[in-house]
Order: sequence, then C-alpha cells, then structure tokens
Amino acid sequence: MAVHGTAVIHPSAFVEEGATIGEHCHIGPFAVIGPEVVLGDRVVVKSHAVITGWTELGDDCTVWPFACVGEVPQDLKFKGERTRLTVGARTRIREGATLNTGTEGGGGVTRVGEDCLIMTGAHVGHDAQIGDRVILVNHVAIAGHCVLGDDVIVGGLSGVHQWVRIGQGAIIGALTMVTNDVIPYGLVQAPRGELDGLNLVGLKRRGVDRAEITALRAAYQVLAQEEGSFQDRARKLAEDSDLPLVREIAEFILAKSDRSFLTPKGGR
Repeated sequence: MAVHGTAVIHPSAFVEEGATIGEHCHIGPFAVIGPEVVLGDRVVVKSHAVITGWTELGDDCTVWPFACVGEVPQDLKFKGERTRLTVGARTRIREGATLNTGTEGGGGVTRVGEDCLIMTGAHVGHDAQIGDRVILVNHVAIAGHCVLGDDVIVGGLSGVHQWVRIGQGAIIGALTMVTNDVIPYGLVQAPRGELDGLNLVGLKRRGVDRAEITALRAAYQVLAQEEGSFQDRARKLAEDSDLPLVREIAEFILAKSDRSFLTPKGGR
C-alpha cells in the first residue's frame, strides 16, 4: 500500500495492500479501498463508501457514504476479465451511487469525466463513456455502452438504454426513458422520450450568442420539417452551414450508431 504521509485514514477504514492513496486524501470510518485502487490528491472518501476493482479517481474527487465505485459489471457475459473504471478530477459521487468497470467486449474501460455530479442512487453501467460536467440526477440509470457528451444533464428517475448516445449539451427531463440517440443540445422529455426542441437555457448559460442560437433553431426546423429522411436532412445541414454548432449536430447524426434517433416532436 502506497500512502502519502499527508493522507488521513480513519482507524476503522480498510485500505487493502496495493492501493495508492494520494496526498491530503481523507478516508472516513468504515470505508473500504481495494488493492488496485488509485486515488489522486485530496480525494475524500466518506464513511462506509466502497472503492474497489481496477479503479482510478482523479484529484479532488469526493465519494459519499454507501456509494460503490468500481465493482464488476452487471453483465452476464462478464467472466472476470481485467477491466477498469476511471473517474476525472473533481467529480462528486453521492450517496448510494454505483459505477461499474468495463467488459472485454465493450472496450474494457468505463470512463467518467471531470467535474461531474453523480447524484444519490445513480448508476453508471459497464463501458459507459461519460463526458465532462455531466449531471446525473437522483436515481438515474445509465446502461452499458452508453456515450454521454460534455455538459449533458439527465433528470431524476430517468433511464438510458444501452448503446444510446446523448450529444453534448443535451438535457433529459425527469421520469424519461431514452431508447434512441439524442442530438447535441436537444431537449428530451415525456415518459417515452420525445425530442421536444433545443436546450435553450443550457445554450444561454454557456454564453452562446443570440445569432448562433437563432441559427440552431433554424437548423432544428430543417430536421423537423424538411423533405427526406432524418439522415438526408442532416446531410443538408452539413452541406449548407458553416456554423460549428450546427455542423456538430449534423455530424453527430451522420456518425455510426447502434441506435436510431429520437426525431423532433411533430416532425417526420
């Protein structure tokens, strides 16, 4: 066990031989740290939290009581292969959240980015790829192999089907089941996940100027109302627009995917 002298470890905590504990870490009572765990500097692990498996937490992360980070996948195909979980700096993992390692068939790594907030009871499944500044609200379930871009927000008690991609800056309303890909900056709500516009509040918070937002709204109307398939409309956007945010949406739609897309509510 490699423990820097500045770390504070409660006498009742169980830190297994082989774990690496960074400087100024604080490990609370009855916490469990497994033998392949690497904690960056200033990580706080509160009482009764479990961090196990081949798991790395970046600097300044905090793990709240009863969270379970780095356990094996909930996948019947998993046969004990050596896979891992990485969590970026400053991410907060709240009470009872669960984050699993990857599977060999899914690439072997589950990734959570920097500055994320994984709220109470939320689940990050095997091989999921979560971007930076993502918020998973209470009891969200992210299934295996999902990809969430930066700045995504998933509302409470929502579920995301395996292999689904959610583009950067999208927002998912509470109590929503998402079974298809979501375009960047999309707004999804309703129990069965309907694409109901753009995340205008999120765009404004990011400082996107009015002219760009107007262009994005026009692009959305093209996706909703123009002739041809959804991919045809995306190709039209890619060809006709030089605006980076519009091209980002078009390229996301045209990229290879294992799921179909949520199409605009009321569109064709």
